[in-house]
Amino acid sequence: MPRRDITLDDIESLAVGAWILGTGGGGNPYLSLLNMRQLYRDGHRVQLMPASDLADDDQVAIVAGMGAPLVGLERLTDSRTIARAVEVMEAHVRHRFAGIMGVEIGGGNGVRPLMAAALLGRPVIDSDTMGRAYPEAQMTSVAIGDLRPWPLAAVDVRGLEAIVDKVPSWTWMERIARKICVEYGSVAATCQAPRTGAEVKRWGIHGTTTKAIAIGHAVRAAQRRHDDPIAAILSVEPGKLLYKGKVVDVERRTTEGYLRGRVRFDGADGWRGAMMETSFQNEWIVAWRDGEPIAMTPDLICVLDSVSGEAVGTDTIGYGQRVTVIALPPPDVFLSEKGLHYVGPRAFGYDIGFRSVFA
Repeated sequence: MPRRDITLDDIESLAVGAWILGTGGGGNPYLSLLNMRQLYRDGHRVQLMPASDLADDDQVAIVAGMGAPLVGLERLTDSRTIARAVEVMEAHVRHRFAGIMGVEIGGGNGVRPLMAAALLGRPVIDSDTMGRAYPEAQMTSVAIGDLRPWPLAAVDVRGLEAIVDKVPSWTWMERIARKICVEYGSVAATCQAPRTGAEVKRWGIHGTTTKAIAIGHAVRAAQRRHDDPIAAILSVEPGKLLYKGKVVDVERRTTEGYLRGRVRFDGADGWRGAMMETSFQNEWIVAWRDGEPIAMTPDLICVLDSVSGEAVGTDTIGYGQRVTVIALPPPDVFLSEKGLHYVGPRAFGYDIGFRSVFA
């Protein structure tokens, strides 16, 4: 398949779709979108490349912003920082990257690969390693595939640059990188362990940038027509409607580089009288209705503004917001026994056996 030019309209849609796939986390893509608008005004352009076009021995940069979403509202996204993380990694491994790919399509990290690609003149690979957003480094398809977790480059806007050269496991990479991120102020730009073309083709979750753009296009078209944007999402994705209601309580705290807490909702329309509660660690992890768990990771729990259809983040959700909650199916790799070990509810400390909304 040929590379295709990504238009600014595609990027506008990508920001909407990536925020929905972020399941409450990954950071609001709006700041990344502002960067891309400026980069396109300055004449930069980005191309999207299917993973199938990679040569097996190509080297691919894997990028992400790391940290607590709430802190990211104050430490603003900078395209030069994510590009610098790629340059630091290239210097360390002494290879020129053939393309740039995101760790996660969800949230701001769905747009950040484009920021680095625009400045460095590389294509973006139409794949990622989560198919959504997750808060920890080991919660990826490449970790499930037992691919090497090191090295990692972490930089910030003050010129701080660190390389984690070797660790014994993905869990250790998460622990060490998280400590660096916290010392940076709970926000860092990272270039994670490079992948070969063969590894990307085998373990990447493919077509996710295209998917996010399609979701965003559907929502934006529905908004222009004054149609139901939730129905528009469900027309392009095989999701399920779980709940409608109003936010009545928010408990939120930033600890160890994560945003954690719970939100309670009072039901509306067909759910009047039913209470829902969702817990989060950056992303929505488990949803309970009247005390019974009804949705949980790795199914995607998406809390959406009932009018606009756009995502509501764990960092900004507030009292009185009227929301619609839907579930979207997860990538198959997370439904394996090993996948559930990494990203099932027990991986987040909940003694709940995984039960899919789509079973």
